[in-house]
Amino acid sequence: MSNAAPLTGAPPPGATRAEGRRRTLAVVFAGFCAFLTLYAPQPLLPMMAQAFQVSAKAATRVMAASTLAVVLAAPLVSMLADRFGRKRVIVPSALLLSIATLLAATAGGLGQLLLWRFWQGIFTPGIFAVTVAYINEEWAEGAGSAMAAYVGGTVLGGFSGRMISAFVAAATSWRGSFAVLGALALLGAIGMWRWLPPDRRMAQPRPAREMAAAMLRHLRNPRLVATYAVGFCVLFTLLGAFAYVNFYLAAPPFRLGTRGLGLVFTVYLAGAVFTPIAGRTIDRRGHRFALTVAMFVAASGISLTLVPRLPFVLVGLAMCCTGAWIAQSAASSYIGTVAHEARAAAVGLYVMFYYLGGTFGSELPGHLWSRGGWPACVGLIVTVQLLTAALGAVFWRPQPGAAV
Repeated sequence: MSNAAPLTGAPPPGATRAEGRRRTLAVVFAGFCAFLTLYAPQPLLPMMAQAFQVSAKAATRVMAASTLAVVLAAPLVSMLADRFGRKRVIVPSALLLSIATLLAATAGGLGQLLLWRFWQGIFTPGIFAVTVAYINEEWAEGAGSAMAAYVGGTVLGGFSGRMISAFVAAATSWRGSFAVLGALALLGAIGMWRWLPPDRRMAQPRPAREMAAAMLRHLRNPRLVATYAVGFCVLFTLLGAFAYVNFYLAAPPFRLGTRGLGLVFTVYLAGAVFTPIAGRTIDRRGHRFALTVAMFVAASGISLTLVPRLPFVLVGLAMCCTGAWIAQSAASSYIGTVAHEARAAAVGLYVMFYYLGGTFGSELPGHLWSRGGWPACVGLIVTVQLLTAALGAVFWRPQPGAAV
């Protein structure tokens, strides 16, 4: 990784240092906008359930609609980017995402809102997936710093989306939150259009038939399939926890309002702090060890939320999201050690299964919520977390002489 500061990546040939900073800022905007809207409705779910007079399970489909769309769109955007160019996919995707977000503010009912949330999910992979490829190809040096800046943008976007939506909705309505987020996404799209240079070093795309054959080979690799299952389980537990905990905290004895539910998501900052530190543990002790510890921390944390005291719930949620992010880091890096060919295809499959897990995580706990409330949801989440650790223990066999 380059020692350059995150916003001072080396500029392309013939460009000034200021232009280099602007293109790095453009990828920060890409990360920010990609995740600004995807998870933003989480603290609004109790408000939406009341506004639409629907159950908690029906309200959480606002989350599932977008994650399902990501699953469907993710395999296609790479082919579009290979054909038309990275910037020509990133910028229109960002623009269309902002339009879909603004139109969500006009929804007359839950069905219309789900439609626009679905389109938000369709356009999102065109930003986050293609931007990663753009950075790897366009930065001759300083790519590590540029990628770190991009990841920082994704963290800031995900956190800001939840906080902004909660505070704006508390002051106005859920419609106001979508209007504000859509306007911010539009500004980000304009920044990307102005400051992201056209592609100069785009890699030669592999034929679609060759990529499909590589994916089939990956799906016959037990260790890769187990890794895809781990990714599925990680987002299942994360979205399951942070969707239904809003209903738990909105009810007695907590009675948190929309603004308070938004503040709950400050626990994500703990994950942003501890996950990079855990990366060194992955390097020293191995992926399997890191996954096991991460799932133990996450399961302990979500169990702690059963204590009916807000400080215990907040600590538990911080432990849960930190464990999930460490597990995600372990799984993502493990792919590189197992996939010896067509790694882009291997990562693409992982993204599909990861967001498919988020779709099920937003939906399935609802069946238990209506019967046993938050304790029943916690039971399901802990079960999936223990299954995740078991998958790593059984299938993540280390290479000879490597750490476990």
